[in-house]
Amino acid sequence: MNELLYEGKSKNVYSGPDADSYIIRYKDTLTAFNGEKKEELEGKGRLNAAISNYLYEYLAKNGVKTHLVKELDETSVVVKKAQIIMVEVIVRNMAAGGFSKKYGVAEGTELKNTVIEFCLKSDGLGDPMINASQITAIGLASKQELDGMIGQALKINGLLCMLFLSAGIKLIDFKLEFGRCAGEIILCDEISPDSCRLWDAATGKKMDKDRFRKDLGGVVDGYREVLTRLKNVKQV
Repeated sequence: MNELLYEGKSKNVYSGPDADSYIIRYKDTLTAFNGEKKEELEGKGRLNAAISNYLYEYLAKNGVKTHLVKELDETSVVVKKAQIIMVEVIVRNMAAGGFSKKYGVAEGTELKNTVIEFCLKSDGLGDPMINASQITAIGLASKQELDGMIGQALKINGLLCMLFLSAGIKLIDFKLEFGRCAGEIILCDEISPDSCRLWDAATGKKMDKDRFRKDLGGVVDGYREVLTRLKNVKQV
């Protein structure tokens, strides 16, 4: 039996098959507003795992180094053991969510350039925004590491925007996490409707966790549609 090492809001982390790996198991739990809103949605974990695995395989084919080793079953994967950098990287292509509220920019506004934001990865502190000089000042990452994370985030954004648009979906914004592994910075965690804003390119219909945040209903249906559309796309 693999030992439970960490229980997160949407995933559990277990000891892996060897000393250099972990097992991640996706849960059906969906949370919002730093865990204040919470619900169990049957099938959500399986859909997130399938979507994230699909996207990670696509990124790996296009030169992005990730922690994914292999799928174990519908909700479990083996990943490389990495030291997570406690900084979340948020990439924004259009105004939405907190960005719209903070800066008074109407949701759905096209931004004149891609925005890169950083948040301190800390539930206890509410994941506050943090800037590059603060990150290096308190030793979360070096400038070289930070520059590498920004470069990877922009590359990932370009690849994902192209893929999602091929599926008739606009990638509005998304969150990334990175970790140190064997002297390299690699992509970790997940990329799924839990961590992205995804809108139907034709209608603007939300297909992501905002359906849960805003009580729109059809959360699992939205996630399922994202997976179905991606599987119908011929990967570049």
